[in-house]
Amino acid sequence: MKKLLLLFVLLSASAFAQKQKVWLDADTGNEMDDVYAIVRLLWAADRLDITGLSSAHFNNADLLAFEKWNQYPTAGISPVRISQELNEEILATMGLRHIPHPLGADRQMGRAWGGFEPRPSAATEGMLKAIKSLGAGEKLDILTLGALTNIASLIGLDPTVKSRIRVYSLGGGYDFARKAWNKNEFNVRCDLNAYDFMLNQANLDWTVMPIHSVMHYKFDREMVYENFADNNPVEQLMEKRWRETNPQDKTRTLWDLGLVQAYLLPRLAPVATVPAPPENTQPTVKIFTKLDAQGMDADFWQQVKKHR
Repeated sequence: MKKLLLLFVLLSASAFAQKQKVWLDADTGNEMDDVYAIVRLLWAADRLDITGLSSAHFNNADLLAFEKWNQYPTAGISPVRISQELNEEILATMGLRHIPHPLGADRQMGRAWGGFEPRPSAATEGMLKAIKSLGAGEKLDILTLGALTNIASLIGLDPTVKSRIRVYSLGGGYDFARKAWNKNEFNVRCDLNAYDFMLNQANLDWTVMPIHSVMHYKFDREMVYENFADNNPVEQLMEKRWRETNPQDKTRTLWDLGLVQAYLLPRLAPVATVPAPPENTQPTVKIFTKLDAQGMDADFWQQVKKHR
C-alpha cells in the first residue's frame, strides 16, 4: 500500500510539474530563417511554456544606401514593425495569438558613438511582467535571434532580473585556435552597444551561438519545396518565406533555427566556457561550440510530420 501511495505521489508531482518558461525575441523580418526558428519553438509548446514572442529591429547601414532590403523597399522602412507583422502572422496561422507578442525597440541602445541608455518598449514591459510572475526558484529562458537591444534594455532598466533569467543568443564569432572574438557580424553590428553591455554584465547566465558554430547547418531549397505539404498553412508559411525572401539561393544556412535547436536538443550542441573579449569586463562567456547538423535536420523533419 505504501509503495502504491508513493508511486501515486511521484506520478502526480510529475504530471503537475511546471513547464520551463521561455520567451523568444526575433528580428523576424530580416531573413527567412527566423520563421523556421519560431515555428520550431512553438511546436515545443507541449513541453515548454512559451510566455512571449517579441519583435526586434534589424536596423543597418544598407537601409540608407540601397532601394531594397530583401523584398522590402527601404523608403520609410520600419524593421521592427516588419518583424512584428510577421510574428502576428505566424501566431495567427498556428492558432496561438493568445501568446503575448509585444513590439520591441525601434533602434539600438545609446547612440551611434556608443552609450548604454536602454530602449524601453512593450517588449521590455512584457518580459518584466513574465519575470515577475515566476514562481520561487523558477527562471525565464530568453532566446534572442537578432540584435540584443530588447534583452540588454530589460537588464538596463532593471538589473535585478539577471538572477531570474537565462539568455541564449545568436551573433558574433569566436576563433578557437586564436581564442579571439570577432564582433564584425550582422546581429552585433545592428546593436554593438547592446552586445558590449551584455559582455559587461557580471553574474549573467548567457550562452552565445557564434556564427562559426552554426554556419554548416544548411537547408536545401528543393527539399524544402518538395517536402512541405501544400495543404498545411504552417508549412506553406515557411515555404512562402523562402520563395519571397531568398528564391535565388539553392541552399541557406538557417542560423536562427540552429540556435532554437541547440536550446531544445542540448545533446546535439555542446557548450564550452571561453574567455570574454579583453575590452569587456565579464571574465568568461559560455558558447555553443558546434552543432550536430544531421541530427537537428532529422529532428526538424520529424517535427514537420508530427504536427501535420
